[in-house]
Parts: sequence; C-alpha cells; structure tokens
Amino acid sequence: VESFFYLYQLTGDPVYREWGWEVFQAIERYCRTDAGYGSLKDVRKTSGAPEDKMESFFLAETLKYLYLLFDPETPIDLLHTHVFNTEAHPLRIFPAMDQDGVMDLLEQ
Repeated sequence: VESFFYLYQLTGDPVYREWGWEVFQAIERYCRTDAGYGSLKDVRKTSGAPEDKMESFFLAETLKYLYLLFDPETPIDLLHTHVFNTEAHPLRIFPAMDQDGVMDLLEQ
C-alpha cells in the first residue's frame, strides 16, 4: 500500500487507487475480526481465520497509507515539501536542510 501511495503521488495514475481499494476490500473480507484485524499465515489460503492479534504497524502505516491514497485534500507533497520517516510520519523538508540542492535534482 505504501508503494501505491508513492506511485500515485508521482504519476497521478488512478490504477494505484484502484489497486489500493482492492487491497482494502481484501483486508475487510479476510482479516477483519470482532475486535480489529488479524493477519493471515498464508495469503494463498483465505479459508482460515485470521490470527488473534493485530500488529501495531497495521494502524500506524497500512491504514494511514490507504487513507492518504484516497485523500484528495492531503497537504502532503512528497516531491517538494515532505518526506516520510520509517513509521510513515510526514516530516516537513526545510530549505536550510537542502543546501546541496538535492530537491532541485528531483525537478529536472
């Protein structure tokens, strides 16, 4: 899902939103439990019940990227003003931190 978000931001191609929606529907169908969401031991075998635990990154990253993928009003601008840390928290890029012109290379 993270890759879909980045690719959509870079290309604007709606296929990444379509794939993100398919992922969300699969999570709802196969991973939802009475108390949250669990993981599948083998995604090729969807007949079993999800595990009775929810990883913390599921909310902090997976659902966050799904939300951002579909948020048309997101102020996140990965090409010019923001970068994500490893926990999917957006951090603002300050011009003083780009003294070497790295951001200028991205615009070429």
